[in-house]
Amino acid sequence: MDFVVRAMTEEDARAIADWHYEGEYAFYDFERDPDDLAELLDPGRWGVAFFSVGDDDGQLVGFFEFLSEGDVVEIGLGLRPDFTGKGYGLSLVEAGITFARQRFSPRVFRVRVAAFNERAAKVYRRAGFRVTGRTEQIANGAAVEFLDMERYASPDALTPWPPLPEGEGEH
Repeated sequence: MDFVVRAMTEEDARAIADWHYEGEYAFYDFERDPDDLAELLDPGRWGVAFFSVGDDDGQLVGFFEFLSEGDVVEIGLGLRPDFTGKGYGLSLVEAGITFARQRFSPRVFRVRVAAFNERAAKVYRRAGFRVTGRTEQIANGAAVEFLDMERYASPDALTPWPPLPEGEGEH
């Protein structure tokens, strides 16, 4: 499947706000975090930070949030619940990287993924990301551990990283 990244619309944002995930993945439901929901529904962020993802037929199947700071772009993303677990993750991540590389020209991409989400972490590893740290933060009213993952923005996802300081990174 080919993914097309486009500016978010109000219709897209409202549809995404209504997505509900099963089990522990309900953590990602926008209704669980009023601040995240307000950001998603802010028209000033559509086409600037928030972008929609369409499938081959133009149907909404995902979204990206890109936060650019200096030469680093942090990528947040979501796949429509009925598309999760079906092998689309890597193609979605690669579509976002291609789009963000052209739009922002970063040196490094960063993702933060809840540590329990092994499915997403595996996809990010396949896309060339590696764990660079772990952080704990309050999310949706609870302390949650996140994996900080990075990769160079070069087209070659396998560009070697410098060695990690001892005791950091993958465990």
